[in-house]
Amino acid sequence: MVGIVGYGAHIPRHRIKVEEIAKVWGADAPSYKKGLLLREKSVPTPDVDTITLSVEATRNALRRAQINPKDIGAVYVGSESHPYAVKPSGTTVAEAIGAVPDCHCADFEFACKAGSEAMFVCLGLVKSGYVKYALAVGGDTSQGAPGDALEYSASAGAAAFIMGTKDVIAEVLHTHSFMTDTPDFWRREHEFYPQHGGRFTGEPAYFRTVTGAANAIMKKAKMTAKDFDYVVFHQPNGKFPLRVGEMLGFKKEQIEPGWLSPRLGNTYSGASPMGLTATLDIAKPGDLILMVSYGSGAGSDAFVWRVTDRINEVRDLAVHTTKLLDENLIYVDYGTYAKYRHKILKNK
Repeated sequence: MVGIVGYGAHIPRHRIKVEEIAKVWGADAPSYKKGLLLREKSVPTPDVDTITLSVEATRNALRRAQINPKDIGAVYVGSESHPYAVKPSGTTVAEAIGAVPDCHCADFEFACKAGSEAMFVCLGLVKSGYVKYALAVGGDTSQGAPGDALEYSASAGAAAFIMGTKDVIAEVLHTHSFMTDTPDFWRREHEFYPQHGGRFTGEPAYFRTVTGAANAIMKKAKMTAKDFDYVVFHQPNGKFPLRVGEMLGFKKEQIEPGWLSPRLGNTYSGASPMGLTATLDIAKPGDLILMVSYGSGAGSDAFVWRVTDRINEVRDLAVHTTKLLDENLIYVDYGTYAKYRHKILKNK
């Protein structure tokens, strides 16, 4: 049995509402609330970056895994907002949790699916027997240019998964990846904000890729939408996951436990992994979960998970994702948000 032995999430407690952003730019807030089903998003403070989010999420995963960090043989952090251009995020995470020095470390990038990419590789390393445990983290402090549509959704958060073969919480039954060269979203070197192809990001990019991966893995598994208890999709906004679920034959109640974007925004590399943590928080032994990520460029990683009896023993050993979403929140105005996200530059 190969799969998840520990999982955890972390989300900044600061939030900004859609109306606050729209007010500054004279935009129509209802179009974002009703059209894209966005209400608010998380905001990282100046002392929070992808590394700090990843460390906290990993500590929660370790609480559930109940293993010695020294046994983790690989640490992979997937993000499109690594704090350093030349210095890995993973080494700091590995040092902070006590996994050094005898482990392999690498940073992953593939737009919004960098986290699931790390999960895919960690599962392979564990299944091959090359390492005993492997850590995969998907996290971001996402960027959106002032006034751009992305500013309403680009948020922050991280989800961490420890893969292993002993005391598995969720067994992986099938995996599949679907890739094409569809450049709907990009950021060149030295540019601070990403660019996107507007409406092009929907049909030819997100929907084609996600449905392609989902249909392929269901065919491989000889399953249909009705065979799953839950499904988790990438969440660039609140609308896309619901629409793609309907296209594939899933009901809203299968999607809702992992549908976090209305309250959280888009955590990019942590979006579908974050949804999986929330789903595992409520899943019962024997439940089947389909997870399909999406990364612009474009590609999707799909996984079929089967929850085991161990979930009931460890789920409450760390904070639940919904608690991170809903409790002890601090709402900020646009000026504070702009300062935190370095959108206001001091004269030197």
